[in-house]
Amino acid sequence: MISMELTQIRLLVSDFPAVYRFYRDVLGLKPQFEAESGPYAKLSPATGNAAIALQDRGQMADVLGRLGAEPTGYRALVVLRVDDLDVTHAELASRGVEFTRAPGPMGDRIRVAYLEDPEGNLIELQEWLALREPS
Repeated sequence: MISMELTQIRLLVSDFPAVYRFYRDVLGLKPQFEAESGPYAKLSPATGNAAIALQDRGQMADVLGRLGAEPTGYRALVVLRVDDLDVTHAELASRGVEFTRAPGPMGDRIRVAYLEDPEGNLIELQEWLALREPS
């Protein structure tokens, strides 16, 4: 059996500085190191072990020798858990974020809201109302 460990999810972005500033300044994720001009950065929320990495799309095209045209439609969904969705929604709206869906229920265990980063990647903010019961 092959052993694998997921180390990160990386978004390929065309306007690296704009996307970097969005995750750092608007969402408040902490960079592992300052890299506003790219071509790579890893950012994490204040709690937990998860991280989002950004990779300059042009640089990756050079590495691979090819990379498909700009994606259309949603190609990624970044999910961030928050303690209070209404407070987070208000804070981000005050920073100029336009939401594609305001806070609302998704089933009986979570509430969600959706927004996009500057490249159109979809971001889901989740507030957990109840944990799953163990099976």
